Amino acid sequence: MTKDLFGRHRAVLPDWLALYYEDPLEITHGEGRHVWDSAGNKYLDFFGGILTTMTAHALPEVTKAVSEQAGRIIHSSTLYLNRPMVELAERVAQVSGIPDARVFFTTSGTEANDTALLLATAHRRSNTILAMRNSYHGRSFSAVGITGNRGWSPTSLSPLQTLYVHGGVRTRGPYAHLDDRDFIDACVDDLRDLLGHTRAPAALIAEPVQGVGGFTSPPDGLYAAFREVLHERGILWIADEVQTGWGRTGDHFWGWQAHGRSGPPDIVTFAKGIGNGMSIGGVIARAEIMNCLDANSISTFGGTQVTMAAGLANLTYLLEHDLQGNARRVGGLLLERLRAVAAQVPHVREVRGRGLMIGIELTRPGTDTAAPEAASAVLEEARAGGLLIGKGGGHSTSALRVAPPLSLTVAEAEEGAAILERALRSL
Repeated sequence: MTKDLFGRHRAVLPDWLALYYEDPLEITHGEGRHVWDSAGNKYLDFFGGILTTMTAHALPEVTKAVSEQAGRIIHSSTLYLNRPMVELAERVAQVSGIPDARVFFTTSGTEANDTALLLATAHRRSNTILAMRNSYHGRSFSAVGITGNRGWSPTSLSPLQTLYVHGGVRTRGPYAHLDDRDFIDACVDDLRDLLGHTRAPAALIAEPVQGVGGFTSPPDGLYAAFREVLHERGILWIADEVQTGWGRTGDHFWGWQAHGRSGPPDIVTFAKGIGNGMSIGGVIARAEIMNCLDANSISTFGGTQVTMAAGLANLTYLLEHDLQGNARRVGGLLLERLRAVAAQVPHVREVRGRGLMIGIELTRPGTDTAAPEAASAVLEEARAGGLLIGKGGGHSTSALRVAPPLSLTVAEAEEGAAILERALRSL
């Protein structure tokens, strides 16, 4: 059945639509932190549909909210008042940390980043954007234009002029040998120098932890230091929280809060986990920025009632059950367990991350040379052992990505770590 579906997939869908595994997997249903495939095999899910099933599969509170809302009305567009959209926007604005916040809902993180770029360039009257090397911001034309990861950038054409900044990757590149303080100082000096060679950019867009890039991040405080330089020139800071938001990093509710010394971002984008699988993205910005557009706009599917009901139920569950705290506690245990394993596996260069957002970088033993074939082998072996994980990396790196739902239990973390240990040792 799966081979037949794979054949049909290849006959009608694009060749560039990536699939995991030599024998692609069809997931048919899930519950909690587990999913099942069409052959009845059960897996512990440590990737959550690319960090999207944030709380749990088939979470009763969310499925009930979706079902009840679908029984009333599913959709009406933003041309009409929409109570679930207003209620979720109020909650998001409240937890955003941005003063006088306004919220605009989209259907994806790509669309959210696209909107943020529109707001920033319109507000600043500049089409120059600063972005981080090794970054990923989506698959639309403008988002690809600011993505600093060659593997996910199929064209050099763009409506934007993009300048790439050092700092998103701590352990590679020209400043990797420096300590954290000197690393930050060097990146700030580089930013100041870059700004001396260009017209004033509209904004810097940055992921606090780079997702597709392999869960890499700078030392805490880098973007706070950047913000001081940007603020002097009126340049906006866009925090791409599509993967880091809602408490996934454990230490903070938003990833930018590890860099909050100089105040919150001007714009925050979000998506993925807030809908627990439903298609929700969005932008949070100060009113003066959000309201800068001088033409009409709507969102046909952004803010649709059934997705808003799901997001509101999911956010309420997350806050009431302190899933951020759970990500910090269980994620900390999982990180240390994986570091202990990695110390005995020559292919592992680094285990990094925070909360339930953990990257395992693989190289050829004794070198800094990426080992994508090893990453693929571990992915397959983990699946064979009953565990689903992700992979990523950029600029000659390869990494495994571990990002379970935030309700992960200690027992499940230990089970997943044991499977991953066997998969790593199989190398």
